[in-house]
Amino acid sequence: MSAMIEFHDGSRIPQLGFGLWQVPEDQTARVVREALELGYRLADGAAIYGNEAGLGEGLRASGLPRDEVFVTTKVWNDAQGYEPTLRAVAQSLERIGIDRLDLCLIHWPAPRQDLYVETWRALIRLRDEGRITSIGVSNFDLAQIDRLTAETGVTPVLNQIELHPMLQQAELRAGHAERGIVTQSWSPLGRGMAFDAPAIRQIAERTGRSPAQVVLRWHIELGCSVIPRSSRREGLAENLDLFDFELTEADHAAIAALDAGERTGPDPQTFG
Repeated sequence: MSAMIEFHDGSRIPQLGFGLWQVPEDQTARVVREALELGYRLADGAAIYGNEAGLGEGLRASGLPRDEVFVTTKVWNDAQGYEPTLRAVAQSLERIGIDRLDLCLIHWPAPRQDLYVETWRALIRLRDEGRITSIGVSNFDLAQIDRLTAETGVTPVLNQIELHPMLQQAELRAGHAERGIVTQSWSPLGRGMAFDAPAIRQIAERTGRSPAQVVLRWHIELGCSVIPRSSRREGLAENLDLFDFELTEADHAAIAALDAGERTGPDPQTFG
């Protein structure tokens, strides 16, 4: 079972969850139900993924009590601003079929819109009203996070960023740690870009694990929350099987040397 990470607001998030990006709507309910059956307790969704209804259907099909599953969703770029965010979160809750989110994130800063502070004010209100337990951001830089804190007095509990062996974001992670913010890794396997690297292959051979398991274990040992995606039950099970082996200091040094600053997704400062 995954460890829990504490937020600075006192709530906790499972360290290991599963993501629903690019999971087709007609498969989402099954994927969510199977993941929860296998032992996952964190489901990472977003309005833009187009599968929030399936997320809710899978939650209900699992038979688990609502308070045993941590549910995240995100506000998309076209819903930024105070009133649009209030509406967007209400719509997400309705689609999922729940009355409270465990975590809601601003999906991208979309700096050219310059609406993320107003979006943040709306999330603060929804948190204060009990519709959201914890509020955070995704793809923000430290200056943007500090602006939210300076203008509202509320610091995000978490920043979900692209993070994998080819894009290790050490400076951003250190900044999060200084501010008490949890780092959560999206695209944690980097689309397999590092799987053939000798460092990863050697660790996989020594530990008897797959390259994916080695990389996910690396995220866990960095202290990140991590949300790999798989639509296959076998893949979900493999991604969960990370807690009976460890990496050495030499392993960490070898993986650190793979950092190439290579993104699989867009640049957060120009996107949106």
